[in-house]
Amino acid sequence: MNYTAGRHFLQIPGPTNVPERVLRAIDQPTIDHRGPRFQQLGQEVLAGLKHVFKTKATVIIFPASGTGAWEAALVNTLSPGDKVLMFETGHFASLWQSMAQRLGLVVEFVAGDWRHGVDPAAVESRLAADKSHAIKAVMAVHNETSTGVTSRIGEVRKAIDRAAHPALFMVDTISSLASIDYRHDEWGVDVTVAGSQKGLMLPPGLSFNAVSDKALAAGKSAKLPRSYWSWEEMLGPNRNGFFPYTPATNLLYGLREALKMLLEEEGLENVFRRHDRHAEATRRAVRAWGLEILCLNPAEYSSALTAVLMPEGHNEAEFRKTVLAHFDMSLGSGLGKIANKVFRIGHLGDFNDLMLCGTLCGVEMGLELAGVPHQKGGVAAALDYLAGGTAEKKTAKAA
Repeated sequence: MNYTAGRHFLQIPGPTNVPERVLRAIDQPTIDHRGPRFQQLGQEVLAGLKHVFKTKATVIIFPASGTGAWEAALVNTLSPGDKVLMFETGHFASLWQSMAQRLGLVVEFVAGDWRHGVDPAAVESRLAADKSHAIKAVMAVHNETSTGVTSRIGEVRKAIDRAAHPALFMVDTISSLASIDYRHDEWGVDVTVAGSQKGLMLPPGLSFNAVSDKALAAGKSAKLPRSYWSWEEMLGPNRNGFFPYTPATNLLYGLREALKMLLEEEGLENVFRRHDRHAEATRRAVRAWGLEILCLNPAEYSSALTAVLMPEGHNEAEFRKTVLAHFDMSLGSGLGKIANKVFRIGHLGDFNDLMLCGTLCGVEMGLELAGVPHQKGGVAAALDYLAGGTAEKKTAKAA
């Protein structure tokens, strides 16, 4: 193999770039997971995560991918034959739906075009019609990683309330937590699902459930089998900073460092503003290229990634292959129904202006090399926006 100089640009929408200091935090000797040093670590990360979820409720950490947290949300709250309401907003919503079916749940899956988020009006209408309260849970993906569409979770909560329906509310935030504003308590979410490898800036390997008291109560009568995923098994040891089985100690070291960066140093609201800014710069580049953003509703634009439609007759896989070969940059592929039709630009996690500029340069040069019809000037449009925002920040700071 030939050596490729410089750093690889990992611009898929997760796993994201892991900050050097997080890598160094992970690179420590493993300690006794029953001892006092670990107890302090466990207490720190469990407490810190509550601030990220914006909750006072219970947060549980599993050594798993986000898929494990999906399963934990279901098996701890529901019983075989229970009916759940889900929405086809993209590939990952479809995968969660498939899991629910395999576990023996009855899924009402509202069809979607993969270009819009969950429709709060549809939620209200369907729940209002459910006079017998057969629906036990409403499940939604906050930020659909396959499409770059963010559902309006606060509005969905209001729709559930207007219907006066007692269903549990479960939300997947795997590609939005710590990148896009999310409010577990304020939005009345019962189970929030998340993973470590995106906004939290860690390698894959940790997953999370934030759990309301209502969800914990539902667990008392839930009949789906659970052992490894049992919240009940976690709650006792977690109260003292421990876990019922061997935890991913070194990833927890990294999590502690990431939480320090997000909460104490940059601050979550600044993190959200940074993501919003990079997302808008990316969209301006896409429009200047004359390409189309997959998401159709500006109110649902994702700040974590942008999915871009390929012109008719052009294959995204070939375009991404060109970009990787010439610029050592990985872009996200099209998934499921939109395979070969879109490429995805990740702009989340440990990411700054110059990294975005390099990313957009690679895309623009790749479009040219791959013979994809486009107009020049996308990078310039993003630079103009970024420079304007930087000037505004300097002015505000001076004032």
